[in-house]
This record gives sequence, C-alpha cells and structure tokens, in this order.
Amino acid sequence: MTAPYEHDDTTAADPGRVVVIGTGLAGTRLAQRLGERATLIGEETHAPYNRVLLAEVLAGTYAPDVIELPRAAGRHLRTRAVRIDRERRLVQCENGDEVGYDTLVLATGSNPVLPPLRGLFAPGATELPGGVHAFRTMDDCLALSGAVTEGTRAVVIGGGLLGVSAARALARRGAQVVLTQQSERLMERQLDPASSELVRRHLTDLGVEIHTECRVRGVGVVDGHVRRVELHDGYVLGTDVTVLACGVRPRVGLAQAAGLTVRKGVVVDDALRTGDPRIHAIGDCAQHAGTVYGLATPALEQADALADVLTGAAATAAYTGTRTLTRLTLPHEAGPLDLAAFGETEALPGDDVVQLADATRGTYRKVVVRGDRLVGGVLVGELATVGALAHAWESNESLPADDAVGAPLLHLLTHDGGL
Repeated sequence: MTAPYEHDDTTAADPGRVVVIGTGLAGTRLAQRLGERATLIGEETHAPYNRVLLAEVLAGTYAPDVIELPRAAGRHLRTRAVRIDRERRLVQCENGDEVGYDTLVLATGSNPVLPPLRGLFAPGATELPGGVHAFRTMDDCLALSGAVTEGTRAVVIGGGLLGVSAARALARRGAQVVLTQQSERLMERQLDPASSELVRRHLTDLGVEIHTECRVRGVGVVDGHVRRVELHDGYVLGTDVTVLACGVRPRVGLAQAAGLTVRKGVVVDDALRTGDPRIHAIGDCAQHAGTVYGLATPALEQADALADVLTGAAATAAYTGTRTLTRLTLPHEAGPLDLAAFGETEALPGDDVVQLADATRGTYRKVVVRGDRLVGGVLVGELATVGALAHAWESNESLPADDAVGAPLLHLLTHDGGL
C-alpha cells in the first residue's frame, strides 16, 4: 500500500513520549510492548481486559478478573481523552489533565450500533431506556449479569457472532431467550447455510427461540422500562431484558475533531500512520488499505507491527494486512460445538468445493478452491484439521495439481492437520 501522505521518519527513529488512547486489546498490547515509555489513557474504570471473553463472564464461566490483560509497565490514566491538540502535541482529558506526546496512538476501538427502533429513545433522550443493554464493555456485561435470573425473558436483537454469543450466554444463565435476526441465517458473514444451520440447532437445543428474516420495528416502554419488542409483521415479544447486538462502528470522533482523514475508520498507511506523522491508529478504529477489521487478531497484529515500527525492532517493519479466521466454542452439557471459518465460505461459479458432513455426529467440513488456491473454508464439530487448512489459506500459495480433483484436500479434511 502506498502511504496516503508524505511523512518524515521522526517517530520511526525515536518515538519519544508515546501516548496510547484506548485500553482494549490493541492499545494494551502496544503499551506492553513499549514498556515504561508508554502512557495509556482509557476511560473504563476496570483494568484492561480481553473483550473477546465477555460472553464467558456473562455466562458465569469466568469471573471478571480472569479475563484481565497483563498490566503494562508504563502509566495508566483512567480518564477520557476529549481533545487532541496537534499543534502543541497534547491530549486534553476529561479530568483536566493535559498529557504531552511525541508520538500519539489512537486505539479508540468501536461503539455498538444502536438501531433506529421506534420507541428506543424518547425525544431529547440520550440514554437507553431501562431493560435495554448494549453488549460491548465490562460495564455492559456486569449490568446484564445483574439483570438476569432464572426465567428472565430476554430478547437478543442481532444474529451475528456477538448476538449468538450473547444468546448462548443468557440461556446458560437460565434466561428464556429469543434471538431475532434480520437476514436469512445466523452469522451470515462467517458461515455458509449448512454450518449456520448447525449453530441454529445448537442454540435451539439450549432452549433459544430463533426468528430469522425478522426485522424488529420498535419497542414498547412501560414506566421507563422496555417490556415489548415489536416485529415488522406485528408479532410482539414480551421481554424483561433486551440486548442490542447489531454490530459496531469505529470510534473516530477524536480523529475527526483533530482534522485527521476518516472514511470508514481512521485512514492509515503500512506504518499505521495517519496524515499527521506523529499520530498512528490501530485496532477497531483504524482503516488500512480500505479495510476496518473489527476483530481481535488484526488488532494484535497491528499493535505488534507498530511496536516494531516505533522501536526499530525490525528493519522493514510494516503492516500488510491480516487474513482473519473466526473461531467460536459454544459449550453444552452434551458436548461443545466448535466452529472455525476463514476466507470465502460460499463458492463462486467455477470454484471447486470439497464437503463432508456427518449429521449424526453434528460435524461439517467444507473448503473452497479457486484455480489452484484455497480461498476459504468452514468447519463445525471436530477441528483437528483447521491448523493445516488455515496454513494453506494464509500462505496463499499454489496447491498441488491433484487438488483440482480434491484428493489432497480430502486428506486434509479427514486427518489431523497439525492443529
């Protein structure tokens, strides 16, 4: 990728005082790598934690302290950054502090998308009504945990990865869960129809009621508390707790106010620099080569790449993108449902597909080959082969000629691939 701006190499030669805004996976990982030279600014009162495992806290599998991240050696300021003064190279904070920087890193993450549902916000209101929860932060998780007891009626709006995780966690806590999904299947961004159906079956076995191709029209509020979720066909769901799992949006307000280029996210080059050579961006808020990932693995890879850039640990340090693999484990008394998905799980005309399914064991494996390259796959159930398949996909190298008829890929699908 060509840098979108002209830069000097000041930060690469000597990053000086590094200030990192954001205590999620990306920001905390970078601060850990930089040690005492980094100051971490984050508005959450909790110690930095692994957001990926929030569903396990909600389910009661882990206590909150179990998912805390290792502490970085530098300063950690628990306050909200409200303004970037690029001319004076200062971060102004809500508590009145002004923190000087030589290098500034935006790791501000993302905000939950709040759907435009009728009745969700009263005129002039900025807070969600009682009983409605986003599911993005530890505070969200703890509030949900406190609101759910055995038999609580819960409606989850959104059937992506986050919605599926939330519905499963609530069901494990004994709630009566209804999951609504606007598209025709669960986790449609990651899974093909067959694997999505296995996830649906697993949730149904947990007692979750699922409505797909179902648009939520509005909510009904009684005495400041949402008690009804109204579907587009007129059907009404009674609810005590409503969870919004409708996706996330990069948190770019600070960058925009500072005059940095923002499209879907904060635009960065291969050194993860913005248009200001003193300011970088990583994680959910960053847009690299047109892509905002919004996933844990790219966030960590960007943090490591930027640490190398700033410290000169690698002579040619750069971030060139991430090929992402989604993994999810859905525990159940009868045995967990494990799944992994990567690349393009839906075949195009002319693609070769190798597919194995065992309905009795609830396993499903599929890979998609385009020309001489593995372009995607999905596995549900036994994941012993995912390591070898993911390696073949990530390397993006030509497969042996026999793969055109599926023989070596069939071997990968049916043998331990070295996970």
